[in-house]
Amino acid sequence: MEMLGYEFMQRAFWAGGLIGIIGPLLGVYLMLRRQVLMADTLSHVSLAGVALGSVLHLNPALSGFAVAVIGGLVIEQLRRSYRTYSELPVAIIMTSGLALAVVLMSLKQNLSKSFSSYLFGSIVAVSDTQLRIIAVVAAVGLVFFIVLRRPLYNLTFDEETAAIGGVHVGLLSFSFAVLTGMTVAAAMPVVGVLLVSALIVLPASIALRIASGFTAAVLIAIGTGLTGVFSGLTASYYINTPPGGTIALILLVFLLMAIAIQKLIRRRNRKKHS
Repeated sequence: MEMLGYEFMQRAFWAGGLIGIIGPLLGVYLMLRRQVLMADTLSHVSLAGVALGSVLHLNPALSGFAVAVIGGLVIEQLRRSYRTYSELPVAIIMTSGLALAVVLMSLKQNLSKSFSSYLFGSIVAVSDTQLRIIAVVAAVGLVFFIVLRRPLYNLTFDEETAAIGGVHVGLLSFSFAVLTGMTVAAAMPVVGVLLVSALIVLPASIALRIASGFTAAVLIAIGTGLTGVFSGLTASYYINTPPGGTIALILLVFLLMAIAIQKLIRRRNRKKHS
């Protein structure tokens, strides 16, 4: 294909493909653990890290990555402190991260202009450093989910039962929070802060709606994520639209199609039994 002749598009497809695998996989676990908003929250925290890096003359990608990981750990710690109000830690960290980002942006002139790529994504401008970070995160994530599949599965559905079964619930939960922060920070160059949860949550939403089991849900989520990313990149190249927004819209169309098809199947089944 013509577009793959350009190095920036090659990097974009590699970055999108890697995030298209690990993002939806993480999304399945986040949805089952009722922590969907965690991805959105950590994207705002990561934005504060990017701003901090710019103010301190550090690499914005690396500083955003580090702060997102720290944010994940803080959310997990607060979640344990507010067990009855599980949504409270997310609200606290989201507002704090956004407030910090706004204040830091005001400390440096013209910083807000360069933030558009972080807000809306700029996958075609992914640097070699960002691609390496994404590759490392994808590799770590795959190893994490493969090696710890069984204890993580038990933890996802029932923490108390998992603890009784010998799972180190605290350590595993904190590890999961770290991986979530890493994935969100890595996904920012692909779809941006405002749409990062779409790439993580929408494929998982489709998968959990139509899958017959957990393994099927994971495979469907990854397949949907990759299809959405690659088709979104291709469409954005030829019709000259923002890649991040195009990917998110295509995934949304997939979700609406899945809902519509499922409803049609249910109606047909009802007519057969009536």
